Amino acid sequence: QVQLVESGGGLVQAGGSLRLSCAASGSIFSIITMGWYRQAPGKQRELVASITSGGNTNYADSVKGRFTVSRDNAKNTVYLQMNSLKPEDTAVYYCHASSILYRLDTWGQGTQVTVSS
Repeated sequence: QVQLVESGGGLVQAGGSLRLSCAASGSIFSIITMGWYRQAPGKQRELVASITSGGNTNYADSVKGRFTVSRDNAKNTVYLQMNSLKPEDTAVYYCHASSILYRLDTWGQGTQVTVSS
């Protein structure tokens, strides 16, 4: 099954951009759904964006039009392009892999995104 490692987080000013990457190791990456979640201090973890093996995407209302999720199956990597960042986007961002068929529920270690005013 897959193992996930996020990268690309950091400190950015409001209005700026960051691109997060999630590198996966395993033999079934191309056939599983990948998602990005985030968790701010004192708040519950929430879904930000997801992408299926077929390339279908969905987004939280709070990020729609600003964030784009994509995947490169040849590189076993999923990306989250974040534009027009706001202070309320500040959180730890987690990569997630899921599959009903393979009973997957796997998380990366998280990467910190901090957006200053």
